[in-house]
Formats: sequence, structure tokens, C-alpha cells
Amino acid sequence: MNLTSLQAISPVDGRYRKTTQGLAAYFSEEALIKYRVFVEIEYFIALSEINLPGLENFDKSLYSELRKIYETFSENDALEIKETEKITNHDVKAVEYFIKSKFDSLSLQNYKEFIHFGLTSQDINNTAIPYSIKLALSESYFPAIKSLIEKINSLAIEWKDIPMLAFTHGQPASPTKLGKEFMVFADRLNIQLENLKSIPNSAKFGGATGNFNAHHIAYPQINWVTFSNQFVNETLGLTRAQHTTQIEHYDQFAAQCDALKRINNIIIDLDRDIWTYISKNYFKQRIKAGEIGSSAMPHKVNPIDFENAEGNAGIANALFEFFAAKLPISRLQRDLTDSTVLRNVGVPLAHTLIAINSTLRGLDKIILNEAALHADLDDNWAVVAEAIQTILRRENYPNPYEALKELTRTNTKIDASSIANFIEGLNVDESIKIQLRTITPFNYTGVF
Repeated sequence: MNLTSLQAISPVDGRYRKTTQGLAAYFSEEALIKYRVFVEIEYFIALSEINLPGLENFDKSLYSELRKIYETFSENDALEIKETEKITNHDVKAVEYFIKSKFDSLSLQNYKEFIHFGLTSQDINNTAIPYSIKLALSESYFPAIKSLIEKINSLAIEWKDIPMLAFTHGQPASPTKLGKEFMVFADRLNIQLENLKSIPNSAKFGGATGNFNAHHIAYPQINWVTFSNQFVNETLGLTRAQHTTQIEHYDQFAAQCDALKRINNIIIDLDRDIWTYISKNYFKQRIKAGEIGSSAMPHKVNPIDFENAEGNAGIANALFEFFAAKLPISRLQRDLTDSTVLRNVGVPLAHTLIAINSTLRGLDKIILNEAALHADLDDNWAVVAEAIQTILRRENYPNPYEALKELTRTNTKIDASSIANFIEGLNVDESIKIQLRTITPFNYTGVF
């Protein structure tokens, strides 16, 4: 199949292929097959390592040859397995037959029946998929979100001393620092990222219904729980769920989805704030030669990167929310609904990467328009009312809040002169008036 980006149904594999193509190494059909082969081979080696009767004479020097089966896994290997699947109508069984054919070529026919020994297909799927998710997070997602956090941090440092009018309920409020507002998002992202990292990559490994029935009936002398814990936790680097049905219960994966959704919500919040600041002319955007903002209005430079990011993060969150709600629910010991859902795991991660990339691209374009920030502060002297009434409270001045309310809620514009006249009319010591006169919208920015 020679699929081009113009023929793809999903924009993940079409329009945004350049951004998302790295995820194919974890979530494509070929990748899933490869990770299944990986688990099967490592499981066989683990059985050999404990000298399972029937494998006690297996030549351990052949481990490297066995590992080459997945280390050199190719598209042709995947196609061979897919051809077998047309006959078996079972994807994991096709993988088993593929490995058995490799054993034939290595003259290991006597050991073939220990491939997939005692397992059900979900012992492979529910380790291969968590393993691919773990790799995708560590090798693709974490570096991307770290780059975004670093960019936000750098802007926070660059603009740490820039005063800016704050807005609560869309109305002018106590001034802040532009850098601090960026630091809010960096801090939030860091906290939620650590929460995500703390969630185990849970896996199921326990036979047809989670009780090691086949393992135990064949080799009752072996502690299969201990063996499987060591195999999943140490060899695969996952965390084995101790009590399961035929499938992993997906509770930890649901927690990962919820954590990823929270991070995306923070990104959406950031995108919307920057969009609003651009609309207030606090930021201008670097113009790239040849780019067009509007097909009809030549003057426009639209904040498309932040809008693109918001849309993609929203799509990702819809899927993360569905996964978290659906996957932990399965009829009795297992139904098949999780299988088709799990094949879409890479989709919300792809949209998430698009959102992160678009946000980064947008942040790289914005140019601070300090004059606009200055003008808004100068146009809103009423915001220092909080400072004045707080000092008057400290001095036990009668009804300071009400006095400032009367001043600032008139239809008359409040400016530096209005505030100065109000201060002069106060019945307080001159030392207090001196302190009040120093307060401006430009310096009433608190600490952080």
C-alpha cells in the first residue's frame, strides 16, 4: 500500500505526518507486531533461564540469535505475519507461528512448543501495548512537553520585570508581572508531569483467566506468580497487576489518560490566554515572508498556531476521556471491546504532540508590545484602589473600602490626577500620603 499524506483519512497521518511520524515506531500495526514478538522471545528466554523442565538443555549462547528476531524485525517480517493472519484470523497466533518458523531455521524444532507456553493472547497484548506506551512517553512525549515547559520558563525569565494589567472576570484587576503569568503555566505543567510519571505502566500476565491455570497444571512445583512478577517488572520494566481476569483492568492506564488530559487542559488554558493577549495587542507576531493571514483581509496576522493547538488538544482529550471511561469496564472475565479501542492509543498522543508543537511554534513567533501593556496600565489607575484602601485599613481609617468604592465606581474616568486628588483629601498623616503617592499601576505588582 503506497499511502501518501494526501490520501490519508486522518490528518494525523496526512496533514500533520511530519509532526507525528515518529509515533509510528510505537503505535503502527508493524510496531505492535514487533513488540508482540519481543515479549514472546523474552518470555521464552525467561523460561529457559529458570531451567524449566524441557528447556534445561537449551543452549543459552543462542539467546543473542533469538533476540535478533525482534532486533532486526522488518516490514517484510510484519507482512509475513499479516499473511499468516489471513489464514488464522488471529493476530497473536500468527506471531507465534512466525517465531516457530524462525526456530525451524535455527534448528530449534525441539523447543518450539515452549513459545507462547501457557499464555493467552492478552498476556502478549497487555504487555506489548503498555511497553509501547512506556517507550512513546519516555522517548517522544516527555521530551516534547519538556521543551514546551523550558520555552515557557525562558519567557517567564525574560519578562519577569514587565508589569501588566491583570483581568479577573474580564475586568481590570490588580496588576501583575508578565513573567509571573508565564511561570504559572510552567509550574502547573511541571506538577502534572510529575504526577503522570508516577503512574505505573501496568501489565497483565497470568494465563487465560489470570490464574496461571495452564502453567500450574503443567509445572505445579514452580511459583508462577514470582516468575511472572520478575519477568514483567524486571525484564520488561513494567508493573505486573497481581489479580486480573483475562485482561489487564486498565485502571492505571485510565489514570495516565486522565493525567495527559489535565496537561492538555493546561496547554489549552495557555493557548487561550496568549490568544487573548494577542487580541489586546500585548503581543505582535513575527511575520514570515510569503505567509497569508487572511484570504480576504491583507492586514491580518491570525494567531493560528494557538488555535490549532487548542483544537488538537481538545480532540486528544475527547479520546483520553473515552479511554479512561471505557477501558476499565469489561463484561465478566473479558469481552473484546478493549481490543479495537487499544488500537487507537496512538491517536490522542499524536494530536497531543501536534498541540505541543503548535504551541511552541506560536510562542516562538510572539513579540512583546510593551507599549500596549504600558498604555493599558496607564488607562486603569482605578486598580490601585485596592492598595490605597489596604493601607488605610492598616491605619484604622474609617470605612476605607467604601471611600474607594465611591471614588472608583463613578462614570468619571479615574486617572493619576483623580487618585492624587483623593489622596490629598484624606485625613491622614503626611507620611501616609507620601507612601500612597508612590503607588502606581506600574509598581503595584506584588511579589512572586
